[in-house]
Amino acid sequence: MFLPSFQNVEWGSVSLADAERRLLANALLDFSNERFVLLSKSCIPVYNFQTVYKYLIGSVHNFVELYDDPGRYGRGRYSCRMQPDIMLSDWRKGSQWFELNRTLAIKIVSDTEYYTIFRKYCTPDCYPDEHYIPTYIHMFYGPLNANRTVTYVDWSTWGPHPATFGEAKITKEFTQSIRINKTQCMYNFKNTTICYLFARKFAPDALAPLLNLSSTLMGF
Repeated sequence: MFLPSFQNVEWGSVSLADAERRLLANALLDFSNERFVLLSKSCIPVYNFQTVYKYLIGSVHNFVELYDDPGRYGRGRYSCRMQPDIMLSDWRKGSQWFELNRTLAIKIVSDTEYYTIFRKYCTPDCYPDEHYIPTYIHMFYGPLNANRTVTYVDWSTWGPHPATFGEAKITKEFTQSIRINKTQCMYNFKNTTICYLFARKFAPDALAPLLNLSSTLMGF
């Protein structure tokens, strides 16, 4: 998906959350769209289209990671000026790489009250793209959410950005390790080992080896 108009976005600023909402609004114009996945050019699918489509269309939940982080990178970003509309107990953090159904996408795009509060009080150090959607869903639509993301990322580097996978990392075994990484999660109230449909963060030089593996791993 592409932004309907060219506007500058900055990492950590509310402009990223603005862009997410504009993407959703643009995609909602096509009434045949039922599920909405936020991905970037550094993301790849780890299953073929048929598997991804069946998984998402068949899900009774949305996939938005949200959790209560008591530390400085979670509750420490909360502003008491958001009270009484958004309390500290409401505050949630999560990956911005969401997956939503049409109903919830409309709710997020239509929200003006709580998004206005975020725009006013969630300054760049607050990182609105990590907090607005998780907090909003937690407050009003928690039962509709699986509380997890379907996009795999490696945070083992313990930095502000996740690990980047380059050409040397791309092997059949590596891709399979993302599919089968000993993680268990819930899907439609049942345990499953298929938790991630996409992965990030891949460098440009990973494209060629990924394409070479596509026939054996993806079936095309």
